[in-house]
Amino acid sequence: MSGDSILSEKTGFAALLRQEWLLPVSIATGVIFFLFGDTLFEHLSNPIWFAAIFISLFGVVLASALSVVRHAERLAERLTEPYGTLILTLTITSIEVMAISAVMTHGENNPTLARDTLFAVVMIILNGMVGLSLLLGAWRRPEQQHNLQGANAYLGLIVPMATLSLVMPTFLAGPDGQHPAAPRQLILGIISVGLYVTFLLLQTGRHRHFFAEEGDTGAQHEVQRSRGEVLPHTILLFSYMAPVVFLVEQLAHPIDYVIETLNAPTAFGGVVMAVLVATPEAISAVRASVANHLQRAINIFLGSVLSTIGLTVPAMLAISHIIGNPVTLGLEHENLVMLLLTLAVSIITFSSGRTHLLQGAVHLVLFLAYVLLLFQQ
Repeated sequence: MSGDSILSEKTGFAALLRQEWLLPVSIATGVIFFLFGDTLFEHLSNPIWFAAIFISLFGVVLASALSVVRHAERLAERLTEPYGTLILTLTITSIEVMAISAVMTHGENNPTLARDTLFAVVMIILNGMVGLSLLLGAWRRPEQQHNLQGANAYLGLIVPMATLSLVMPTFLAGPDGQHPAAPRQLILGIISVGLYVTFLLLQTGRHRHFFAEEGDTGAQHEVQRSRGEVLPHTILLFSYMAPVVFLVEQLAHPIDYVIETLNAPTAFGGVVMAVLVATPEAISAVRASVANHLQRAINIFLGSVLSTIGLTVPAMLAISHIIGNPVTLGLEHENLVMLLLTLAVSIITFSSGRTHLLQGAVHLVLFLAYVLLLFQQ
């Protein structure tokens, strides 16, 4: 091997190390908590120590999730739409399922965790993320355009699936509360998975043009990328996800401490999980909207809500059946009103194929209302 080749390899490795420095940090954090976790969690009663443990864990998990999104975006550039955003939403949904599962199987039973997380994700994305994306995207331009057929396809599934998962159980409560019986769990799981799989077939098959920006379909097919560029990003994506799985389980310890010892609202765990999984996608969606790629932003935030409902609900029902801990799905009181209002406003927002600044402001106001109601519970 020539000296120039060796130098080139060393330079490439150094550049990769500088760019992916977070991966060894994430792995090292996982090793530390694996070896000394019990000792580290013994002193959570100390506020300073609790803050240090929670912030360090949450920060590393969030940063790793952002790195997952970064590599998913690189894959999106090479695979084109809708496969790019599909990879993004499925990876983040996987992190969400693992996070909720870790908290569900740790500490005392929290039957409302899945519901609270699901509701928080819907509120953060359909109000916070959509509002910020539309507001910043329309700041320098009068209107933004998107593919109306794609938005209709998303909302045509989000509305009934959200209603069946979060609204209907409230009115079907049995003698033991809102814990769905085994037959209802099975039916809800089959409906959710069945509709989501049907949507994927539509999105990646004959109607994939619904989810591409108008006039860009041909240009996308002209982009030729080598397969060699896909493999490194795929490997790094899964490399970042591996420590996230373990670190999320460790994050369950301080979350449970806050809920069980400090008597915080049970929704606290759901909100933490929702922020963890929604933040990376929010950054990607806002970036796309600011760059006037509203269709990609819509694919991200509406696709995220759809995959969250279509995959998280069946997964949580299956896990609850396996571990024997019941789950509560139905929303009540002000949360039920907020969900229905958000769905109605979302239908209006994406019904014309054009969005403007005022619509973004409305969604942000609804998000603010959700946050205020959260602190009043």
